[in-house]
Amino acid sequence: MNARELAGYIDHTLLKPDATAAQIMKICDEAREYHFASVCVNPSRIALVAKALEGSGVTPCCVVGFPFGAIPTESKAAEAAVAVKNGAREVDMVIDIGTAKDGDWAKVEGDIAAVKQACGAAKLKVIIEACLLTDEEKVQACLASKRAGADFVKTSTGFSKGGATAADVKLMRQTVGPEMGVKASGGIHNRAEALAMIEAGASRIGASSGIAIVSE
Repeated sequence: MNARELAGYIDHTLLKPDATAAQIMKICDEAREYHFASVCVNPSRIALVAKALEGSGVTPCCVVGFPFGAIPTESKAAEAAVAVKNGAREVDMVIDIGTAKDGDWAKVEGDIAAVKQACGAAKLKVIIEACLLTDEEKVQACLASKRAGADFVKTSTGFSKGGATAADVKLMRQTVGPEMGVKASGGIHNRAEALAMIEAGASRIGASSGIAIVSE
């Protein structure tokens, strides 16, 4: 896989709470130059990103319910709706992890479905925070996402105790089948790690090290 092809898998990401407007603009410029799939930022920056990426072919992406997912469904859906109004064309939401640990999968599914509806035409990626779940819970979270109409499942926020693993990506891909996207995110720093995730079944890579990954 050449650098341009690999770049097409990458969501160029900056989610640090202290990220400045200048830093956000810099990653937008980088995404244009390297032809990354998207730029993924916090909600307060999505309007800036959408404007900066106009005409570039790079997708504006925004997280919601981030990084814990522990907010009411109505709030999470409203956050998604505002993000889309401000230019997000992909939304990465965090599931209600505590509810998942309770085993209340109907409530988890409802939470995802409400955000999906709020997204309208924007694609929805569902962050299951795999490092906090058992393998069976990972499977159930993926199935709930699929039933709710999500477009992707995603391994991690990158803000918990662990990031993406090839084993989790493989399990998620086996669970959702070929029709959904699987995004590996968290702790992917180089080309070998990115390719291992793609080999395991990832169709998207979330990384703040996109340039290093494609420049090797």
